[in-house]
Amino acid sequence: MNLISGIDITAGALNAQKTRLDIVAQNIANAQTTRTPNGGPYQRQVVSFETELVRRAGAGGPSLQTVKIGAITADRTPGQQVYNPQHPDASPDGLVTMPNVNLSYEMVDLITASRAYEANLSVVKNARQMAMKALDIGK
Repeated sequence: MNLISGIDITAGALNAQKTRLDIVAQNIANAQTTRTPNGGPYQRQVVSFETELVRRAGAGGPSLQTVKIGAITADRTPGQQVYNPQHPDASPDGLVTMPNVNLSYEMVDLITASRAYEANLSVVKNARQMAMKALDIGK
C-alpha cells in the first residue's frame, strides 16, 4: 500500500475544496454589489468539480482518481428587482437589480465545503499516523 499516492489524491481534494471556499466567500462579499467593472450586478459564481486520473509510476495496478476544479462559472439566474429610487443604479422606474446571491444557499455551501475539507484533512492525518507506525515497526 502506497500512502504517498493516497496523500497526493487527498491534496487534490483539499485544493478543490479550498477554491470552493474562496468562491463562496467571494459570493458572500459581493451579495450587495449592484455595479461591477463589467456593468450590471454581481453574478454568483459556481464551482464544478471533475475527476482526474492519476497514473501510477509502476506499470501494475489500476490508475487512481483525484478531484480537481472543472470550471468556475457564473450563475445566470436573474437577480431580484428592488424598488429604491434613491439608489445610484436605479432604473428610471426606480428599480435596482440586485445580485443573484442567496445568503442561505451560500452558508449551506460554506458549511458543506468546510466539512469536506475537514474530512480530507483527517485522511491526511491518519495516513501520516499510519506511516509513522509503519516506521516504528521497522525499528
